[in-house]
Amino acid sequence: MIDGFKKFISRGNMIDMAVGVVMGGAVTAVVNAIVNHLINPLIAMIFGKPNMDGLLAFTFNGATVSVGAILGALLNFLIIAVAVYFFILVPINKFRDMSDALLAKAKLKESEAEDADEGKEPEPTAEQQTIALLTEIRDQLAKA
Repeated sequence: MIDGFKKFISRGNMIDMAVGVVMGGAVTAVVNAIVNHLINPLIAMIFGKPNMDGLLAFTFNGATVSVGAILGALLNFLIIAVAVYFFILVPINKFRDMSDALLAKAKLKESEAEDADEGKEPEPTAEQQTIALLTEIRDQLAKA
């Protein structure tokens, strides 16, 4: 039973999920700081209220509907989406595209070398291909 728990905890999925939760907390803190110290003061300058909770609020039969609170939550969501897209997805996609291009370039060089040698050299191992790819990435990053 303990061994099963150890396997469950040490799985990559569990570690990825834990990292995601920690990063989510960090992003939440950043978004809250942006909202509380940038957006809410701007709203206060424009509308005269420190946040949007009371903005466009109305009460009917003792129930208060606050459209401003909904707009504030939507604004928080958009800020998170923009941060995730520009600071996580764009760099990862750029790195993935660069590594795919370098891998294709390495395969092209390999096939050209095989054509020139007519099969005299053995095919490189996966480890050698990985080392060649990482070397190409390092060289490309050094140029940039």
